[in-house]
Amino acid sequence: MTWTTDDIPDLTGKRAVITGVTGFGLGHHTALELARKGAELVVTARNAEKAKATVADIEDKVPGAVVDVVDLDLSELAGTVAAAEEVRQRYDRVDILINNAGIMATPKATTADGFELQMGTNHLGHFAWTATLWPLLTSSSARVVTISSLAHAWARGIDLDTLTPEGSSRRYGKWRVYGETKLANLLFAKELDRRVKAAGVDVLSVAAHPGYSATNLQKTGLAMGNKLFATGVFQVSKIIGQSPAAGAWPALRAATEPGLEGGEYFGPNGPGGYRGRPKRAGMTRIARDPDLAAQLWSASEKATGITFDVG
Repeated sequence: MTWTTDDIPDLTGKRAVITGVTGFGLGHHTALELARKGAELVVTARNAEKAKATVADIEDKVPGAVVDVVDLDLSELAGTVAAAEEVRQRYDRVDILINNAGIMATPKATTADGFELQMGTNHLGHFAWTATLWPLLTSSSARVVTISSLAHAWARGIDLDTLTPEGSSRRYGKWRVYGETKLANLLFAKELDRRVKAAGVDVLSVAAHPGYSATNLQKTGLAMGNKLFATGVFQVSKIIGQSPAAGAWPALRAATEPGLEGGEYFGPNGPGGYRGRPKRAGMTRIARDPDLAAQLWSASEKATGITFDVG
């Protein structure tokens, strides 16, 4: 049976928090479809003007939609924790958390806290964000959706030195590190699932990837290194990939399908997982490695200074 957005249940009375909704990309379309089903939204963005455009578009397409904005820059840990604490103070529940924001293949750079920029943003930022939100998520019996990528399969492991201010001694490779951040996203989702099940906590951890979707991530991320190359990649993506609206389908299914058991992963059903309707997707053996996941969790706690005790 082919999944469509018509299969999303009524979400009236539910609250969804989505990171990274600007640029009319995956996060935007995820938020839009959840609003169409009645969910109240809390969306995050680094750029206030882009956030206004996102909110205006959702409110135009879904009259009466409730959309609040929280400023969030995942590359800065203190600000990330403060933003999560703001959400805890402002809202009494969060039913769905979608960790969608990310950057891709940026030139070598560091976060405000001295971590490699991609790993610090894509993984450590979301680790700190989720950990700080955790009391609200557990009290709400929430569902946590972590967005990964087909690129996780490029990674043969994770250099945990990347999660230290000293950094890795390897020569920097922006695509290799990007793949490792997407592997880290999957390892986190799987380890969170293991831990909530072991602790008997009523939170569901699942993951999704958008396939090959033509979004502004290609243009904005890659343009930090080479604008001409970024534009070329974006144009090719529009030909062989799928729209951001379709790219959001796996996340939407993961976020809303009743009866999931946790630890599941969704992606497009087409050849190579590039495009198509969402289905349960496969992941690499190393993404299922509980030892590496536990090591990553410990390294992430040390890096962020946050003890993430799920129980």
